[in-house]
Amino acid sequence: TPIATISLAADSIKSPVINSNPDKVKRFADIIKQENKRMLEQVEKVLQMAKFDRENLNLKLSQVDIHAVITQAVNNISLQVSQKEGTVEAKLDAGKYMIEADENHISNIIHNLLDNANKYTPEKPQIKVYTKERSDGIEITIQDNGIGLSKEAQKHIFEKFYRVHTGNLHDVKGFGLGLSYVKALVTAHSGMVSVKSDLGKGSRFILKFPFTQPKQ
Repeated sequence: TPIATISLAADSIKSPVINSNPDKVKRFADIIKQENKRMLEQVEKVLQMAKFDRENLNLKLSQVDIHAVITQAVNNISLQVSQKEGTVEAKLDAGKYMIEADENHISNIIHNLLDNANKYTPEKPQIKVYTKERSDGIEITIQDNGIGLSKEAQKHIFEKFYRVHTGNLHDVKGFGLGLSYVKALVTAHSGMVSVKSDLGKGSRFILKFPFTQPKQ
């Protein structure tokens, strides 16, 4: 996904309409830089997945502004979504949004779920991200209007190497690691992830994170 976004941004910069506007060139150059950084992090993600079965993950905890993370992720995916004549928007209502977390991994979780929402919505994606403050933490919902998941698929979606059958949707590629990574990292943050979906109507992924991590 980062490679595809970099390609789109590079093509956009080559357009005479864009390259004559310094502000737009800067925006696309920033996207290229951010997505290149994320591509490096994706490599790290695959390596981390290889380690999960052998040892515990050491999180680099700090105070993370989850609203800032979501805003950045929404901005990054918006270029791909707009190519499909879709929209992505954030409705960030949580009054308390600083959480103790590993910012790199939390960013990857949000990016991953937004990537999936876009990939599994063939036409005109309508992607929405909501946050809600709870007594014990923050709840994040990522909603799409895509192909949805069967009840059987929902049982296995977070298993390593599980791939959902997408029928004629041949352009959806991957290794089936994304959601197992999400599940592993959410669990490592003492959080929860669940999915609610109907075939042909879209999916909602719900994340819950505590404000602070329990003492070891």
